[in-house]
Amino acid sequence: MDHSTKSIVEVATRLGFADLPADLVHDCNRRIVDTIGCAIAAFDEEPVRIARAVAMRAEAADGASVIGTGYRTLPELAAFANSVASRFIEGNDTYPGGGGHPSDCPLPILAVAQASRASAQTAITAIVLGYEVHRYLFRAYPMRKHALDYVLYNAVSSAVGATKVLGLSAAQTANAIALAAVPNLGTDISRRGNLTMWKGCAAANAARNGVFAAVMAKEGMTGPPTPFEDGLTAVIGAGELCPFPVDPNTFSLLRADYKFFLSEFHAQGPAFLALELLPQIALDNIETIEVFTYYFAWFEIGSGAEKWAPTTRETADHSMPYVVAAVLIDGAYTDAIFQPARFQDRRTHELMNKITIKEDAEFNKRYPNCLPCRMTITMAGGKQMTAELTNPIGHHDRPMTDKQVIEKFRGLAGRKLSAERMEKVLDRVWGIENENNWPMLFDDLRI
Repeated sequence: MDHSTKSIVEVATRLGFADLPADLVHDCNRRIVDTIGCAIAAFDEEPVRIARAVAMRAEAADGASVIGTGYRTLPELAAFANSVASRFIEGNDTYPGGGGHPSDCPLPILAVAQASRASAQTAITAIVLGYEVHRYLFRAYPMRKHALDYVLYNAVSSAVGATKVLGLSAAQTANAIALAAVPNLGTDISRRGNLTMWKGCAAANAARNGVFAAVMAKEGMTGPPTPFEDGLTAVIGAGELCPFPVDPNTFSLLRADYKFFLSEFHAQGPAFLALELLPQIALDNIETIEVFTYYFAWFEIGSGAEKWAPTTRETADHSMPYVVAAVLIDGAYTDAIFQPARFQDRRTHELMNKITIKEDAEFNKRYPNCLPCRMTITMAGGKQMTAELTNPIGHHDRPMTDKQVIEKFRGLAGRKLSAERMEKVLDRVWGIENENNWPMLFDDLRI
């Protein structure tokens, strides 16, 4: 085994539920609530429908549930469909700056746990482990710097989480890691230019492959013993060996940032500032709007002509000027701004054309420890209003409260579930670690 594989295997085979502090278990439950809410809200969306149809081509009576239905399929197919659902509306948690979304993996891990009849405590341990692996790989192998997609992190973290659920040996876990890492290098064209459905499906596909890697390893399939130091570094170059876990003083799940709004994470701050400044301005008198941010946010969602003329939801929720203009016009942030008809709205386009996104050298120094943003709106006649923040609500240094997580869940899941059903789901998830019949959670989520 290479250094990375060995480090992950040692922790993966050793970590148990008893090692998890109570606050960590509680936050894992919060992540499940948040992820499920996003998945249920997206049930009728086209990519979610497609993924569900693909998953339901195969039936397995003792398999994993396709979320929102009573249908059971192979765990790797449920992993794909359920992860696509949780990702589509761009509301799930993230490691910002190219780290992707670790919450693309809890539902795939739960799919394996359901099909294998694992305990809730084992499933929670596996999810915590998945977040740990995801953040480690992000730190050790920064894929986006090499025009590669972050989905490798999802493939390996899902594989490791699945091995925990399946109770695999150290040797089998090492093989699962290799079988997930070696074939799952994606290019970052999924996240550049005019974005398509695949932007929200690529990580789900990687998670599916990670689950399948664990299933293969369980049956005895072997993979290259040095997938990282001899394999991945041949593509991106050698880097410094990173310790695993990344931070011995805290678990990585607690460092993942929630999304208060349903959009790309680096647009959260500008959205908050737009709402803060709105009471001070008259929209028709705006001359210019300047947003100052750090390089990654400028490059990712504040540059490129398509950001000022989005034609798909995927491009719009990754467009800082679009989000700012739409929020100012509506006076609130809802994902109604991503309805296709809105992309042709004349007023939105006129306001977007007054917006410039600028990289700020001082903010670059403060990033990624914080996510600073400043907005200046200049009115006709020259009057200016400015607002600034260090981190948006949801950042791990400015966390969402339980009440905010619950309100978000109700607002999302309430699109498809009754109030009574939502309360039943919440009651089950908050104490899921003590729930013997936890797979019934998926029955409660039937639409």
